[in-house]
Amino acid sequence: SLCAAGEPNLSYQELKDLKKANVLHIDVRERWEIDRFGKIPESINIPLGELMEALQMDPTEFKEQYNQKMPSKSDPVVFSCLAGTRSKQALGFATSLGFS
Repeated sequence: SLCAAGEPNLSYQELKDLKKANVLHIDVRERWEIDRFGKIPESINIPLGELMEALQMDPTEFKEQYNQKMPSKSDPVVFSCLAGTRSKQALGFATSLGFS
């Protein structure tokens, strides 16, 4: 399931359309889930337990750790997980840190 602040639940097609518009897709599943079920193309994996720290990192450190430019607080970001619970938590974390 997928979450974004403007639209708390997205369909797969809506995500595909958003990805064409340079949206950062953060998959908050655990690394073993990525290994077992596969990586979503053009997403970065930041397990939910690491997300709060990751979103507060120095941009250089974020780039080194996740091989991706750190999002600014106004950049469009979509979170996904297996069932939707963790992506909603991730959205709450990001919002609490000032991400819009």
